[in-house]
Amino acid sequence: MNMKNKARVILAGDIGGTRTRLGLFDVSSGSLRSLSGQTFPSKDYDSVETIIRMFLKGREKVSIACLGVAGPIVEGIAIATNLPWRIAEKTIERSLHIKKTVLINDLVANAYGIRVLKGKDFETLNIGKKQRGNAAVLSAGTGLGAAILFWDGMQYLPSPSEGGHVEFGPSNRLELELLRYLFDLYGHVSYERVLSGAGLFSIYQFLRDSGQFGAEPEWLADKMKREDPAAAIAGTAGLKKDKCCAETLDLFVSIYGAAAGNLALQVMAVSGVYIGGGIAPKIIGKLKDGTFMNSFRNKGRLSRIVERIPVRVIMNDRAAVLGAAAYAADLARG
Repeated sequence: MNMKNKARVILAGDIGGTRTRLGLFDVSSGSLRSLSGQTFPSKDYDSVETIIRMFLKGREKVSIACLGVAGPIVEGIAIATNLPWRIAEKTIERSLHIKKTVLINDLVANAYGIRVLKGKDFETLNIGKKQRGNAAVLSAGTGLGAAILFWDGMQYLPSPSEGGHVEFGPSNRLELELLRYLFDLYGHVSYERVLSGAGLFSIYQFLRDSGQFGAEPEWLADKMKREDPAAAIAGTAGLKKDKCCAETLDLFVSIYGAAAGNLALQVMAVSGVYIGGGIAPKIIGKLKDGTFMNSFRNKGRLSRIVERIPVRVIMNDRAAVLGAAAYAADLARG
């Protein structure tokens, strides 16, 4: 469908298990201009159509919508991984009177977002030496997502991946015990069971139940009941108020680095690895203390390859929305 010279306002979205971020953009001038944006708690709504309808009420008519969805997409239909939603392009077009709707994986949206972000939107974990070739994105948040940026010789072509659901691979005895602990709970243990908000809490429970840190402080148990447990653990670790929380965050970051290094090797991401998602910006101090990169580089005979790969953290929480907008703008231009 050639939308050239027809589209003026596009809708972009980032549909996650915790938050749904939406934005309207004007593309009439040939570039993206943000008009408005809003964030919604995803689990408070029965469908994405309900959220979009609320957001668009009283606003300009949309010609094209592009939504990044956390989950696999097959023939224009997405089943959200951490939400009870079935999202379909045709349903959105029909119910919301939008001429063209495109669903892309949320990590693909992040990948498109990288090209429109500014230098201030990143923190560097490893300067490395950028080379021509593939890049990759790994993002831990409500779940764990991955995407590949294939270099075709002239440009990067983002491609989806469900690499967050591959089996967790321990790299030392402590992680092997963690695997056994989680296996007893879930049977199949993916990286998402470890590298996510729920995964951070699972690591804490594993270390707490080991008994090596003594009894759980009552104030901490109360804090985790009042707040999101992962946020409570990370915050407590950052303040160095509890050794079990500090060890939890250390193990989480170490596994995160190892998983990012694995992805780098799997796709030969010599141009760079980007760390996205909602967790990384909140623990950026810990990510920069060397724990992450020590695990990232620890690849045996190929350590010399990964140690040269640039690693950067995406700090802008609107990266996926901007990426979805960039994708829609390309459609609008034909």
